[in-house]
Amino acid sequence: MLPIWRDPVTAYVAIGANLGDALQTVLQAFDALALLPDSLVTARSRLYRTAPHEARGPDFVNAVARLETRLSAPDLLDALQSLENQAGRQRSYLNAPRTLDLDILMYGDAHMSSPRLTLPHPRWRERAFVLYPLADVSSDCLGAEDFARVSEQAIERLPIL
Repeated sequence: MLPIWRDPVTAYVAIGANLGDALQTVLQAFDALALLPDSLVTARSRLYRTAPHEARGPDFVNAVARLETRLSAPDLLDALQSLENQAGRQRSYLNAPRTLDLDILMYGDAHMSSPRLTLPHPRWRERAFVLYPLADVSSDCLGAEDFARVSEQAIERLPIL
C-alpha cells in the first residue's frame, strides 16, 4: 500500500547479474523490489541473456521492472544499493562482474545530474540489454532508431517469465 502524502512516480529499474546463479538472482531481485517501502512493482519484463557490454566476465541475465513509488529518486537509489549489497555486490573496479546490478533508468520525467545519480540514465539508449526488456514494460519511450542503434549487440530472450 502506498502512503497518501506524496504522488507516486513511475520509475524503471534495470536489473542485471552475471556472477553466481544470475538467473535466480534476477528473479529474487524482482521479489525484493516488490518489498520496497512505498513502492509497487507494476510490470516485469521478460529475462534476457547478453554478453557483457563494455565489461568482462560471464554472460548477464537482464530485466527491467516498472515501479510506482513514492520514494524520492535518491531514496530509491539508496534502497537499490542496499539490495545490491545484500546480494554480495562488490565494486572492485569499473564494470566489474557483479552478483546484482540495479540501475534507475528513468524516474518520472526527472532530469538531474549529480555525482551520485544522473536521470535519465545517461546510456540507456545505447544498450540492447536495457532496450529490449524496457520495451516489454513500456514501449512509449522507444523508437525504431533506438533498436537500430543496438542492432549489433547480441541478445537472447530466455524462455521463462
